[in-house]
Amino acid sequence: MEWIKIFSSQEEVQSKLRENVPHRIEVRGKVICIVLRQNVLYAFENKCSHNGEALHKGSINYLGEIVCPWHGYRFNIQTGRECGERCRDLEIFPVQEREDGLWIGV
Repeated sequence: MEWIKIFSSQEEVQSKLRENVPHRIEVRGKVICIVLRQNVLYAFENKCSHNGEALHKGSINYLGEIVCPWHGYRFNIQTGRECGERCRDLEIFPVQEREDGLWIGV
């Protein structure tokens, strides 16, 4: 696994991301969806494993799940598990906060 710096500080995260709004980033050729929820940054593959729609176009529900905009499939943003167990789980990317910024493992 390679660690890549994605933000220089928690202040940069707060200025660029809105709480509970999915965002798309690309890291080393991987398209990743990131979500800031309750001051924690979560990262997972951006492609719904059911039918391939970009999850950054979806929404976060009251349970903290990413909801695919096409067919409403829901995934736990911490584990990547599809809530109805109807398709494969999402790949999760670990995020670490360090003194010099926030890093993602790919």
